[in-house]
Amino acid sequence: MSTDSAAESIDTLIVGAGLSGLLVARRLQAAGQKVHLLEKSRGFGGRLATKRVGEAAFDTGAQFITAKDPRFTALTAAWREAGCLVPWPEGPAYRFVGRPTMNALGRALAEGLEIVREAKVLAARQDATGWLVEVENQPACRARSLVLTAPVPQSLAMLEAGNVTLPAPLAAELGRLQYHPCLALLLLLAGPSAVPAEGVAFDGDGPVRWIADNTRKGVAPGVPAAVTVHLGRSFSAAHYTESETTLLPRVLPEIAGLMGSPVAHTALHRWKFSEPVNCHHEPCVWRPELRLGLAGDAFGGPKVEGAALSAFTLADRMLSST
Repeated sequence: MSTDSAAESIDTLIVGAGLSGLLVARRLQAAGQKVHLLEKSRGFGGRLATKRVGEAAFDTGAQFITAKDPRFTALTAAWREAGCLVPWPEGPAYRFVGRPTMNALGRALAEGLEIVREAKVLAARQDATGWLVEVENQPACRARSLVLTAPVPQSLAMLEAGNVTLPAPLAAELGRLQYHPCLALLLLLAGPSAVPAEGVAFDGDGPVRWIADNTRKGVAPGVPAAVTVHLGRSFSAAHYTESETTLLPRVLPEIAGLMGSPVAHTALHRWKFSEPVNCHHEPCVWRPELRLGLAGDAFGGPKVEGAALSAFTLADRMLSST
């Protein structure tokens, strides 16, 4: 999408090209709406994320997907048919991973959508015709309706910067929503790891919450071992600003038995808004009098499926009110 087209008036502007934003966009566009998305990063899919470190690829966010609701099950079936989702580990299909990497799912959903990447929203304002959204170093975007799928504190900051006053009960409800951070330590090993093919979840709230070998997962072929280590919620909060070189000595004793080979290189990815501490009582927010919607895992639930169900519900409510 060019900067010129970004200035055009559109039906719905969506802030955030994570899973929720992409799914809302596809549903509204299929119904005939003109929809544009703004995404502050370079990629699609939000926490369906992969990071390259040298020749290795690491799934840094969501490690796998489960599906129970029929609507999300249908989506995962379509992904499997397209070849961008496979069971993990091989065998009974209850967990799935993206192929070749988790961010393949976001790329698949982004096809055919108008998306501006590296577009940081500064403020969202209301006027007589709808919404005017200011974007850093780019023309403003005008739309009849606005959907915010960024983490709720970021969405509220956009509205506050635009002097938008939400109804007091809604503002209080949204203001109570908080998120856990997560540090993702990325370890490239000199040889094979001893991490089981299905990964390992750690009990309790210790320094380590999850570990998986992306090579054994099929994400990082060609390297001996590329290990993602998700650190615990409390540990991540307490050590959020520390570097990988400081974190590794603290964490390595917890996972030494799973390494199998020396660590050759270390990198770090910080997720400030990793998962909601608490969720809204509704699967989304749609205020037709404001033409404003909010969706995401803080509404639908903390897993990938929750973010998808929130998007499905919001799109349905928007279309039923047009």
